[in-house]
Amino acid sequence: MGEMTVTTLEGQERPPNSPVAGEEPRGRDGRALLRRLRTPRRPRLWFEILLIAVSYWTYSLIRNAVPEQKAQALKNADWIWQAEQHLGIAVEQSVNHAVNSVTWLITGMNYYYATLHFVVTLGVLVWLFRSHPGRYAATRLVLFATTAVALLGYYLYPLAPPRLMNGQDFIDTVVVHHTWGSMASGDLKNMSNQYAAMPSMHIGWSLWCGLTIFALASVPWARVLGLLYPAATLIVIVATANHFWLDAVGGVLCLTFGFLVARLWYGHLPYALPKHVEPVRQAKPRKPAYAP
Repeated sequence: MGEMTVTTLEGQERPPNSPVAGEEPRGRDGRALLRRLRTPRRPRLWFEILLIAVSYWTYSLIRNAVPEQKAQALKNADWIWQAEQHLGIAVEQSVNHAVNSVTWLITGMNYYYATLHFVVTLGVLVWLFRSHPGRYAATRLVLFATTAVALLGYYLYPLAPPRLMNGQDFIDTVVVHHTWGSMASGDLKNMSNQYAAMPSMHIGWSLWCGLTIFALASVPWARVLGLLYPAATLIVIVATANHFWLDAVGGVLCLTFGFLVARLWYGHLPYALPKHVEPVRQAKPRKPAYAP
């Protein structure tokens, strides 16, 4: 039998599965949708506020819902401490004691640990939203992916911070100096999972902030501050005995994963995307192929 054909209004024949003029094949529709999703758009303020609030609430809920495996967390902390001592890189206790002897310095670090983690991160997000809308979504995706993968670390590798180790002479600086500090110390300790020290999101978030400022700021001194911020954060998390410095390595690995996710999704690193989003052009309606 011959191939079946369909006669169109113009009197021309075409195969039954071929698209009508003006119609997009379904496969192309899917690719077009994916392309639209991967194209940076101007962020909407109400949506971003809602997204960040819900995401942080979800992160905190999951992080604190991870069972507090105290025995395993203390065992892991002992193993890390012994490994660092064996390698000659166990500097946390020396830094903790040295900084704790300067009251004004350690007090300032306690407040630094408790506040700048959130304040600076939100500040960088606002700056991106206002000044780099074309790069905002991709850079925000890096932060979200970094935070999401950190939850796996909290679940798979419970770890006690140095200040909670048994038989070690670490100082819990928040308790000793009676400062309002980490939710993992003092009266607020029951509101947070104290054994979720690996990886350190203080490092993950501060390095995200620092790299973003360094890559996008136009003022030289701001770029220098961007690099100093994660370095100062590393000193703070060690001096306050909230983390081993190896927890910082975990935070860096999580951030690397976040950049990889953004690179795969957008096809470029966030900082290489256009600064501003081009307005969406309305497609012109097609003229009919025939007149009625």
